[in-house]
Amino acid sequence: MRENLTVTGIRAVEMSPLPLARFAPLIGAERYATLEERAARAREVLAGVTVWNVNSTAAGGGVAEMLRVIVGYSLGAGLDVRWNVIAGDDMFFATTKRLHNQLHGFPGDGEIGAAETEHYRTLTDGFGAEFARLVRPGDVVLLHDPQTAGMTTQLAAAGAHVVWRCHVGVDHENSWTSAAWEFLRPHLELCQRYVFSRRSYAPAWLSDDSVAVIPPSIDPFSVKNEELSSDEVVATLRAAGVFNDGGDVTPPAAAGARGRAISHRASIVGGAPIDPALPLVVQVSRWDRLKDMAGVMTGFLGGVAAANDRAHLALVGPAVAAVSDDPEGAQVLGECAAAWEALPAAQRQRVSLVTLPMDDLDENATMVNAIQRHATVVVQKSLAEGFGLTVAEAMWKGRAVVASGIGGITDQIAPGTGILLADPTDLTTFGAVLAGLLDDPAEIERLGAAARSRVLADFVGDQHLAAYALLMGQLHLHG
Repeated sequence: MRENLTVTGIRAVEMSPLPLARFAPLIGAERYATLEERAARAREVLAGVTVWNVNSTAAGGGVAEMLRVIVGYSLGAGLDVRWNVIAGDDMFFATTKRLHNQLHGFPGDGEIGAAETEHYRTLTDGFGAEFARLVRPGDVVLLHDPQTAGMTTQLAAAGAHVVWRCHVGVDHENSWTSAAWEFLRPHLELCQRYVFSRRSYAPAWLSDDSVAVIPPSIDPFSVKNEELSSDEVVATLRAAGVFNDGGDVTPPAAAGARGRAISHRASIVGGAPIDPALPLVVQVSRWDRLKDMAGVMTGFLGGVAAANDRAHLALVGPAVAAVSDDPEGAQVLGECAAAWEALPAAQRQRVSLVTLPMDDLDENATMVNAIQRHATVVVQKSLAEGFGLTVAEAMWKGRAVVASGIGGITDQIAPGTGILLADPTDLTTFGAVLAGLLDDPAEIERLGAAARSRVLADFVGDQHLAAYALLMGQLHLHG
């Protein structure tokens, strides 16, 4: 295996192998045999080949989490798979955030002008030329999302097999999606394959034989998804400052299935921690306008707070400074905080805005795991969603989920495994649905059990890995 060198503006993410064998008792003999067979075939196909993944952040969001799964288990299967992150500047990430919003069918903060277009091209050409120094002819480069699309030309010229993986999208094109594809198309024409979470996300100019559909998945053994006892859940959230201490003078310094230390504290708007005895509704996501955190707050207060005098809402996201490729995070958190401050005092006591520290990724994942497991109901009321990995994560934990009936969320929540909202902008209906579910503990328990079974059947990492192994076999790497 070659040395993992670095180049200017691109950082290697160091990963350790994860053993495929841990899937065996979970998925059963037949599925595990298929996984081993695909892994063996991938070792043949990729003999002497390095597979490079390139994206724009190593922390925050579902793409980084999925790459940890894909790269870790690929290394465990004996493949030479790498992960690298590009380092853009403010103008670059403002431009790619506009592309992100446009690919979801929304304008974001406006059109992309000539100066932004030229700056994007200059940076990505530079990233591509620098990265081409690491790539040998015949290697595979998986470029993830709009931030990396402009690297294609330089990498294809270096003899790499370039695959572009788009993790976002919307089912129906409009003027904004058309504008995004018009921007991206010149950068993507030399790719050999294109990977989407849903076929409907691919633009019409891509042929069926060039498109692979690979839905994301969770790693049930990751820190974010590992089993936690109820005592570990409460201890974690008290140590993080999310829950009040229940009379304890000093919260525990360690929590988690392996005694993982919790040494950093969450930040809560208003400063008051949550009473763990309250029924808790949770949405966990980035501070992104398309996640509609403010709408969740409005719908909860209009529906649940009027009908249930105990339930509490926690809107939970990462510390915004730690998510380097999302320049809107601080703005959205600020808008939510201003909306919370404007509420009457009695309503402010029913809602918490929580930012979780990102200093230690395992610590952050433990906190997310704990707050999802403690939730009575998990919400994902996005206005647009490429997939929404937090839905599968909550379902795996046996939570009842109320989510928007859009995009990849509809692939995850089958009938009877959660509640889909036909119109995520209808806050009155959202509040009523949530209030009704909170009054029906038996339905909450039934939905949670069905949700976990659904994820085990279709959204556990073995199937994701097997799908990528098939994709590698379609690239004709040795001839």
